[in-house]
Amino acid sequence: MSANAFNGSDAAVHGHQYRRILPEEQTENPFVKLIPDQQIAVIPSFELESGVVLHDIPVAYKTYGTLSPKGDNAMVICHALTGSADVGDWWGPLLGGPGDGEKGARAFDMSRFFVVCVNSLGSPYGSASPVTAKDGDAANEHYGPEFPLTTIRDDVNIFKLLLDDLGVKQIATVIGGSMGGMLVLEFAYFGKDYVRSIIPIATSARYSAWGISWGEAQRQSIYSDPKYDDGYYTFDDPPTTGLGAARMSALLTYRSRDSFETRFGRNIPDPSRRQNINGSIRPGTPGSEHFTIHNEGHRNVGSPRLGKSGDMSGSVESLPSPMEPTVT
Repeated sequence: MSANAFNGSDAAVHGHQYRRILPEEQTENPFVKLIPDQQIAVIPSFELESGVVLHDIPVAYKTYGTLSPKGDNAMVICHALTGSADVGDWWGPLLGGPGDGEKGARAFDMSRFFVVCVNSLGSPYGSASPVTAKDGDAANEHYGPEFPLTTIRDDVNIFKLLLDDLGVKQIATVIGGSMGGMLVLEFAYFGKDYVRSIIPIATSARYSAWGISWGEAQRQSIYSDPKYDDGYYTFDDPPTTGLGAARMSALLTYRSRDSFETRFGRNIPDPSRRQNINGSIRPGTPGSEHFTIHNEGHRNVGSPRLGKSGDMSGSVESLPSPMEPTVT
């Protein structure tokens, strides 16, 4: 499955206002090569909501399918915080054709829609970010921590410039989850004459105080890594320990309590051995006992240990845990 994108600098040939560069031309960014078959448009200048003006801004994107003669069949897919323009990488099963006798139709039907996914600002996968060169000039240093703060509205406004350049006149639908869902909600401000429908998933219209506090805790995890060096670290020696801690913290916010309990909750495989006249049976070996303590805590301390022959030695009575059902 390949993207129907334009190669190199044929902007003039295809009637584009913005020139194109190949990913390999972004030599300062080692991460751009991780995304196959993407294209990069270069926008001469763009003013952020903060008032900062960026120059020669690379904007990475991928397209699938064909734009209709009226330019009204675009499906814009917005990636989440750590995603890229490669829809096939994270929503691959949804991307395809109308289906046949063996395969069902796909939601992102490339025979009906001109599917477009644009890489957000600040992402390392091709668009302007801390790992791209200042003002798009490879002779300059990376932006690094000097890259300006950007907003959801900045992303959507620059996406709109690219969509205009691709010839999109009307969007059939915009879909995205998490941060991508925030982009979807922002697209709605263009009105129904431009965006016919939106599909926001697992998102919100604003970041709550709870969400902001989690984000700050994750940032502090990164800052606390000595290798962070106020953001002036090298690609060869990044603050991976701090980033790992931040990611662990973030993962706790991606699922609910019930979800964690369902997937990782403590349980005893054999319910018939949960209770007996002498209390719960302890594991027969130190190794299995350590495993049980790890998963069950010390609720069975004082219970008889199961011997090799299956007999219970040392009939020390223990009170049942309040977490255990009581046999009457």
